[in-house]
Amino acid sequence: MTDGLFVTGTDTGVGKTWVACRLLRHVVGRGVAVQVRKPVESGCRQGDAGLVPADALALQRAAGSDEPLAAICPYRYAAAASPPRAAALAGKTLCLQELIAACRPHKGRWRLVEGAGGFCSPIAADGLNADLAAALGLAVLVVAPDRLGAINQVLLTLEAIERHGLTAAAVFLNAIEPPPPQLNNAAELRQWTCVPVVGQIPALADLVVSR
Repeated sequence: MTDGLFVTGTDTGVGKTWVACRLLRHVVGRGVAVQVRKPVESGCRQGDAGLVPADALALQRAAGSDEPLAAICPYRYAAAASPPRAAALAGKTLCLQELIAACRPHKGRWRLVEGAGGFCSPIAADGLNADLAAALGLAVLVVAPDRLGAINQVLLTLEAIERHGLTAAAVFLNAIEPPPPQLNNAAELRQWTCVPVVGQIPALADLVVSR
């Protein structure tokens, strides 16, 4: 079993949270104690008690977490932009070390940390998602949309993961929309990488829980 996962994407809007929530339900259903983090979220809506991080809230519910939302997502911004840009627009500076500290592990819990945007997109004023993943040392789950162009995006992301000294746990091809019948991204990717390529949540859970 892996110690946990850093969930990233080949782009923004590829369904990282959707995949992570469904994976969490399977992991928790197998009796695994989990710790979930979405350390920073931008594009948050204003609620009665402040900014509401919708993705982090979904992760909290999927994990059945007893931790407060403030621990799961301590940094929240209103602007729909990269976290450092959203922080700057709010008159603040977001540093990588703050995000690392927010993801400090609880002993005996399997961790899931969701990044913000793609693997090489900025997550802090002084670091990329890749830098946070490297600091945490978790295996990386790559979520990619199952569409034309996915092969290039996935292979470039896997190359970046390797360059940062990390292990890619799996590639999840997310069928946000049914792919054209002439495409078979999974089969083609398997010709170019040894990283498991899956498109079903139970198969993904088997990979990360049964090891």
